[in-house]
Amino acid sequence: MVNLKTLFAGVALALSGACSQAAAPPLDLQGFSDAQGALSVQYHGDTVDPYFALQALLLAHDNGLDISAYALPWVNWLVQRQKPDATFDRFCRNGPVWAPCKTADADDALLALWLRLLDTMPHQRDTNAVLRKSYAASRTALNRLLDPQRGIYLVSPVYQHGLFMDNLEVLSWHASPAAQRATSPRGDTVQLAANMRKVFWDASNRTYLVSTQPEQKTVTPAFYPEFVAQVLPLLFDFQVPGLDSKLQYRNWMRQHRATWLAQSKHDFSWGLVAVIADKVNDLATASCWLRETEPARRSSHWTVTDEVARQVLHHHNIAAAMASAICH
Repeated sequence: MVNLKTLFAGVALALSGACSQAAAPPLDLQGFSDAQGALSVQYHGDTVDPYFALQALLLAHDNGLDISAYALPWVNWLVQRQKPDATFDRFCRNGPVWAPCKTADADDALLALWLRLLDTMPHQRDTNAVLRKSYAASRTALNRLLDPQRGIYLVSPVYQHGLFMDNLEVLSWHASPAAQRATSPRGDTVQLAANMRKVFWDASNRTYLVSTQPEQKTVTPAFYPEFVAQVLPLLFDFQVPGLDSKLQYRNWMRQHRATWLAQSKHDFSWGLVAVIADKVNDLATASCWLRETEPARRSSHWTVTDEVARQVLHHHNIAAAMASAICH
């Protein structure tokens, strides 16, 4: 005889799972995605940079958006173009064809993001022979970039320096639950974070160094990369012991808020910072970003990551600031 209590419990669990899945709003990347699965950097753009596409999909996934309509088509598109050494190029449109046109800016961050996206689809990663091979090759390629002396990751076999923001991306893969279970012991994650603090934290100036290049300590700082590097760790929950992250955020906004909100007029819109504002519950600032960048949406100053940031804020019920709100 069927145990009705067990049956109803099973039905309730299934319905709960279905409702939970249905509750995740779908990511909408129309205009960035084509029929082949490629994801361009800009709206109806002619350039594919795998870094931006991977960053955007993971940002959406991490913030509760359903990426299933785009993630697997993108993975299938990109894995066909992965080079024999497991690295990736950037691509330009030549008529209907996407052709390699530039090498990647940094292999370490790109490989880490690729691994982390594959971790969001464990069934496909483990059962598809092509993806399984790519995953193993990508891990090997990333491991080759670990500097044995400093314990951080280097940009590429050609560029033998480390970048702070790239290492944050690598750390995000090491620290992810899937990597912790399968490939990256907890001790490795803790050690990488400690090495990053040792290499990139300038205790005398209480700032993060952007690069291990010697000239980094004397370069005139700019919004990107130097100033962005001071706030981006908050996106990854990366901290220096004794550093008050809330105070760090407030000081950053006091110094750079107006400059950041004006970036969309001449540079990219930097939606990642708006997601950080949302994360630390500075909803007024996130609202200001939505208002101030609205004219830039779908322009050359708007990336696929900015589009995802906008949808994340709306998913979190954040609306654009009223015209009367003071944002500068």
